[in-house]
Amino acid sequence: MTHLHAGLNPETIEKGRLELNENPDTLHQDIQQVRDMIITRPDIGFLRTDDAFILRFLRARKFNQMEAFRLLAQYFQYRQLNLDMFKNLKADDPGIKRALMDGFPGVLENRDHYGRKILLLFAANWDQSRNSFVDILRAILLSLEVLIEDQELQINGFILIIDWSNFSFKQASKLTPSILRLAIEGLQDSFPARFGGVHFVNQPWYIHALYTIIKPFLKDKTRKRIFLHGNNLNSLHQLIHPDCLPSEFGGTLPPYDMGTWARTLLGPDYNDENEYTHSSYNVIHVKHVPAIVEGEDSPKYMKRSHSVVEPGTLRHEEERENENTQPLLALD
Repeated sequence: MTHLHAGLNPETIEKGRLELNENPDTLHQDIQQVRDMIITRPDIGFLRTDDAFILRFLRARKFNQMEAFRLLAQYFQYRQLNLDMFKNLKADDPGIKRALMDGFPGVLENRDHYGRKILLLFAANWDQSRNSFVDILRAILLSLEVLIEDQELQINGFILIIDWSNFSFKQASKLTPSILRLAIEGLQDSFPARFGGVHFVNQPWYIHALYTIIKPFLKDKTRKRIFLHGNNLNSLHQLIHPDCLPSEFGGTLPPYDMGTWARTLLGPDYNDENEYTHSSYNVIHVKHVPAIVEGEDSPKYMKRSHSVVEPGTLRHEEERENENTQPLLALD
């Protein structure tokens, strides 16, 4: 067994072989073939090219070296084109911190029966006076960067459940085509994670309309993994066992604590009322740009309710949020 498999149990190694075409005997050769392609893209700064890093891209593309390299290139290109999103990608960045505090994303401690990590988004918790969509996206990308370090998750993947309960038409009207494309490009096209399913729960009619509009931006493989359950939790339970779910989704676990994942990332300095200075996780896969310190004048309290997410040019976050783009849903 290669050192790159250290920490993996035999069952997961076998799963990688059967499902991802991962061969321990040719692993270093596969990695080197991807690394050798870097010279073909001098326009991109590949800031990390070690074996363990390239391996996650091979796993995300079932060891198709060309597709793995394309994903690796898109990963760094997305960060170069959106430097303002990544220049301070830390848990204690003010915008990311607010999003994490409000449960964007939620991450369940236990995995499902296939070893996949379950991420939760409670859409109605999006207070648009407190969190920008871009900061929520940044918090999700940071969380994925932390989670993908786990080799088990590189092979087993993730599940995303989005609860649209009480997500208003007014909130939905803020989801412009440009920011939705930014999210799709960041999550679908530029990140080495395997998503086994994206589950919509309690979605109103206007979310169906939004989904119809964004469908052309989704790969066929992604579309096949999006499930619209509505109020039918039984159909959700057919795919994710209730033993793995909190009570909000008809599961047997206690209600989800919105601060769980924030406490994990922020460490011992987590505090509901005070500023955070702890920076346990700092993603450095973009060239360093001095951070712009933001004020935090929003209320600290976040009500519990029934959350979401879903290439651009180099622009500041404020321009993205306020640009003259027609919303997908127009208010009367």
